[in-house]
Amino acid sequence: MTQSTKQVGFGDRDSTAVFHADLAAPIHSTELPDERSRKIHMTVRSGSELPESMTDSNPQFDQERKKHNRWLVLIAAYKFLLAATFVAVGVGALRLMHKDIDDIISHIGDLLRFNPESRFVNFLYDRASLINDPLLRRIGALAFSYAGLSLAEGIGLYLEKAWGEYLTLAITASFLPWEIFECLHRLTWVRVGLLVVNTLVFIYLFKIVVIRRKPLEADPSA
Repeated sequence: MTQSTKQVGFGDRDSTAVFHADLAAPIHSTELPDERSRKIHMTVRSGSELPESMTDSNPQFDQERKKHNRWLVLIAAYKFLLAATFVAVGVGALRLMHKDIDDIISHIGDLLRFNPESRFVNFLYDRASLINDPLLRRIGALAFSYAGLSLAEGIGLYLEKAWGEYLTLAITASFLPWEIFECLHRLTWVRVGLLVVNTLVFIYLFKIVVIRRKPLEADPSA
């Protein structure tokens, strides 16, 4: 039996032979059954150990699980918020079509308990006379267009795509001169806040684009 089992071998041939040899070995009179069972268990365990690649975590796989850039995710969330705002403006403009704007302003003033003789309410009434259906239609189309652009920027930045960074960089740069002019014309906290946020977004994305292009410029074959 011992000779036949030693000839059978696949996988770890030495450990298999040792295991069968232990089974075939005679039990000595001085050897207790518990001691023999422990020896057989140790032999089986040493011959059936798994390789490290199956038991330990793969560091290369852990490194490949890339985390999102938190600043790009934050900018993407800002773009998604702008997209939602533009959608709300577009829907509101379309819902105002074929309606009396003066009645709507009067109803809102009553709900908010505005003074009908206040300068703000009179300003709204003066501007309401300039609003008509064609203007509301153009406002809605423009708002939905900006919403689509902001949504595309947010998706590109969240996925960390190069086209999303370039698109956001170009659109942000095109709005900066107008925002600076608006701040110089009339300084408000809202305009200053938008200018600061968009300036920081432009600087950060410009830095990312420059860093990404450096390896391409260093490698002439790229």
